[in-house]
Amino acid sequence: ADTADDSAREEEEEEEEEEEEDPVFGTMNHRPEKRPPRSSCALWQALLISQSKGGRDHRIPPSPVVHVRGLCDAVVEADLVEALDKFGNICYVMMMPFKRQALVEFDSVESAERCVSSGNREVVRVADQQAFFNFSTSQRITRPTNADDPAGGNKVLLLSIQNPLYPITTDVLYTVCNPVSNVLRIVIFKRNGIQAMSVEDAQKAKLALNGADIYAGCCTLKIEYARPTRLNVVRNDSSSWDYTKPFLLHRERGRGRQRQAILGERPSNGYGPHCPLLPLPANSRYRRSSEEVQDMISYPLLLRKTSSSASFSGHGASSSVAMVSGLHPAKMNCSRIFNLFCLYGNVEKVKFMKSVPGTALVEMGDEYAVDRAVTHLNGVKVFAKKLNVCVSKQQAVIPSQVFELPDGSSSYQDFSLTRNNRFSSAQSSRNIIQPPAAVLHFYNAPPTLSQHQLHKLCAEHSVPSFTKFKVFDAKPSSKTLSGLLEFDSKTEAVEALTVLNHHQIRIPNSSNPFTLKLCFSTSSHL
Repeated sequence: ADTADDSAREEEEEEEEEEEEDPVFGTMNHRPEKRPPRSSCALWQALLISQSKGGRDHRIPPSPVVHVRGLCDAVVEADLVEALDKFGNICYVMMMPFKRQALVEFDSVESAERCVSSGNREVVRVADQQAFFNFSTSQRITRPTNADDPAGGNKVLLLSIQNPLYPITTDVLYTVCNPVSNVLRIVIFKRNGIQAMSVEDAQKAKLALNGADIYAGCCTLKIEYARPTRLNVVRNDSSSWDYTKPFLLHRERGRGRQRQAILGERPSNGYGPHCPLLPLPANSRYRRSSEEVQDMISYPLLLRKTSSSASFSGHGASSSVAMVSGLHPAKMNCSRIFNLFCLYGNVEKVKFMKSVPGTALVEMGDEYAVDRAVTHLNGVKVFAKKLNVCVSKQQAVIPSQVFELPDGSSSYQDFSLTRNNRFSSAQSSRNIIQPPAAVLHFYNAPPTLSQHQLHKLCAEHSVPSFTKFKVFDAKPSSKTLSGLLEFDSKTEAVEALTVLNHHQIRIPNSSNPFTLKLCFSTSSHL
């Protein structure tokens, strides 16, 4: 029943993105490229900006902030500034890369009016693709820090990596940023997936890289000016590096696999084959204006970590085993740990520790999967207990001291051959690495599954039930059902996923059960 679940999930995720509610345009959030022909553009605009009681027009009042839609995937902040600064001085840009949208704040309402009116009269292109404009309901873009003024002289940038499917190290950030502006220091903060770095020209780096993908379709950069004005580095390793002081525990660089940075190919699941280097076009945004860069950039070579490789700073040796503590002693078992951790990589083995109650070891496919699990699951509450997820000193999980858990299941389970691991097949690249959220995406469900049946399923397993339910329109050839479930909180969604993920549902006249699959959705609400 789950032979076609991955392809079905990809189709449903595309529909989910199209139907997501927009903060500016409300529920009428259709993709710009699917708008009506130009001849009916006036009607389209009227539908967007007239939604008032009694049928009277209620236009969005002019604002210095302009909402831009219809951007291509490769657009960065510099493209928006280059295309729109002819309308007036731009104070701030907020990229929304996964929605292909952005907010642009001008220094005056008059400048924003020129931008919107020009976009309604004629085609305005951003990075060679037509974009669409309207006023935002906000009068100012909220800055995430107090140091967002580029004229302030702060050289420290805060980089947030969205959808971090692959590991981010000092080598990766140096490869990405140094062709734009000289990198002085890098410090990586693992919590919340936030990265910080320092460069000579922070403004140039922010313009060139904000909104770009490190690897195609993932590891998207969101860049802001940071609060600190200087970074302190005490050692040179995968988590921090001072390029002005190479003597700080300097390790040999330049051996191993070649790796392409911005907009290059993704590494393979096994991190084995070389990724081809791509030539930079003459007008590439990654060239420095003050000097010429070679047409083919030779990037640093990185070595895939093994058990004998260099260690992570503060985490001991690199390992493909995660240690999880804070587990509910009566409600958590090996299968439920698998249900949660399989969203971030293949799970090989799970073993509860007899000597440390509420603690388990989880062996995953590689150390990168462990890194993703630590990033997204550390500190998450499950059954009113806060998980502590970290890298284990163990290099493998050995099935010793097996005992019976309070629910009667075994304290050790091998998942290496299960079909429910999602990073083994050719479709593994379709997995979306998403942090825990209040909205769950379900797929591979029976086509006859109803909202009432799902509520009953939640009640039978004593987990919180969802408050909103949405089913995607299935294609005629589809044999499964998919959709979204919204819960009152992220904690409730995590508990439901932990228990119900991979639950088998049998229907009449079907020989094989349907394996219900759950993951965290990219939608924030229904």
